[in-house]
Amino acid sequence: MLGMTGFRLVNAPTFLPAYLHQVSGSNAIVGLGLALQQVGGVISPIFGATKIEHRTKVMPAAIWMGSLARLAVLGMAIAGWLLKGSQLATALLVMMLMFGIFMGAQRVVFSLLVAKVIPISRRGRLQAWRNMTGSAIAAVLSYFAGKYFIGQNLFGNGYSTTFVFAFVLTTLGLWALQFLVNEPEPPTTRPQTGFRDRFKELPRLISQDRSYAFFLLVQMLATSARIATPFYILYVTQKLHLHGAAQMGATLGLLSTAFMLGDTLSNIGWGSLGDRTGFRLVLLLSLVAWVAATVLLMNVAVSALIAVAFFGLGAAQAGYMMAAQTMILEFGSRDELPMRIAVSATAESITATLGPLVGGGLADLLGYDTVFGISLGFLAAGLLILVIAVKEPRTARLAAI
Repeated sequence: MLGMTGFRLVNAPTFLPAYLHQVSGSNAIVGLGLALQQVGGVISPIFGATKIEHRTKVMPAAIWMGSLARLAVLGMAIAGWLLKGSQLATALLVMMLMFGIFMGAQRVVFSLLVAKVIPISRRGRLQAWRNMTGSAIAAVLSYFAGKYFIGQNLFGNGYSTTFVFAFVLTTLGLWALQFLVNEPEPPTTRPQTGFRDRFKELPRLISQDRSYAFFLLVQMLATSARIATPFYILYVTQKLHLHGAAQMGATLGLLSTAFMLGDTLSNIGWGSLGDRTGFRLVLLLSLVAWVAATVLLMNVAVSALIAVAFFGLGAAQAGYMMAAQTMILEFGSRDELPMRIAVSATAESITATLGPLVGGGLADLLGYDTVFGISLGFLAAGLLILVIAVKEPRTARLAAI
């Protein structure tokens, strides 16, 4: 909960994109920053999986990877206080790359811990309570960060102050993980395999389960739809003609709060539904909600309705993340689980890398509406494949038994 709270301050489509745009003045740089963050997650998950899939205990790797990711967030904060102009923009880009690298490896380890610690029948509800409480805290912090940290430029740089808060919260969460979680040992593990040899086996891992292969395609299309994500707040800034730190800070706080409240209030519903039916239905409904919220955002110019759209985007993201991260734990054999998690993380990162990078250029050339339209096209394609080609893995496994 604490780790998720802090990371949502960093990953929300408000603070970091707005900060990078303020420093650089360029949509393309904003897209480049988000792309570099995703580049870090392309290879590191597979590399991380090869380092843990033969181990009976993965907690030490979780602590190392988690600590390095948190240091990257601290680096963003320190850079804001010490650097200016192009040097600050460059430092932020480097820190975003490092953050992506270590978060990619951490994702594999933490997902494996979830699979080892939480029974399948409770994963949705327990993750929902974690997400709900963490998001509620993050929503409150977002409001105060926008209004008081950024709006009043606290300690000389409100964005740096916000990132320090994120660093402290995520570090407390890592300490709790280390000292309070008792990791069980699995009855079997894979023999250790070198990175190159294991990489060559990936096509077989994907092709042996048709439903899993199409699930990966849906993930890639959904993450491609994030081409629009870093530009939601910039689009609103342009539409409402916002100027000045106080006005920007108040709007950032309001929309970040709406986004995280959507995440918070939807989690219990997503988790309970997933535990009852499996998470394919959660994935489908979250993609529908994503489409509806994007269309609403494109067609309103009133602050209250824009906040509703951000609420919907937050709810959609919550459902998508919970479904994608939980469904992957239910395909195939347990011994192959670390590599399946890694392949999913890498597949998402590939398209998430290209999306913001291309989106930044398209936003400068053709405007935000074009970028949002492309995002909707990816979501529609993902929905079609999900309905036609992806089976609920829980139902399929029980039928096979």
